[in-house]
Amino acid sequence: MSENEARSPAPAARGEEHLRRVVEEFEARLTEFAELAAHVRHEINNPLTGLIGQAQLLLREELSDTARRRVQTIEQLANRIRDTVASLREIQNPQPTARPAGGGPGADDPQRR
Repeated sequence: MSENEARSPAPAARGEEHLRRVVEEFEARLTEFAELAAHVRHEINNPLTGLIGQAQLLLREELSDTARRRVQTIEQLANRIRDTVASLREIQNPQPTARPAGGGPGADDPQRR
């Protein structure tokens, strides 16, 4: 074995280290994205709640048929936005990546136990 071979890690170890760094980088970026999703949800939900509430209050009043249909449309569209924003909750709470114990691929895989 040459002196250079003794000092440099095996190609597999270098590959694993590179993969580990890439995974860590993507997990950090995913965390940042989740924080942004939480902020967006908050900033949209606050005024949206007021909008839906005001539409519901208007629907309790005596309105012309045209005005009632318009307020119902506003309420329906606001509810669609609310449901879409709620789906950001899935992004907001990412599941951590399973790390193999002992360094082997799939070491944490329960089917391999």
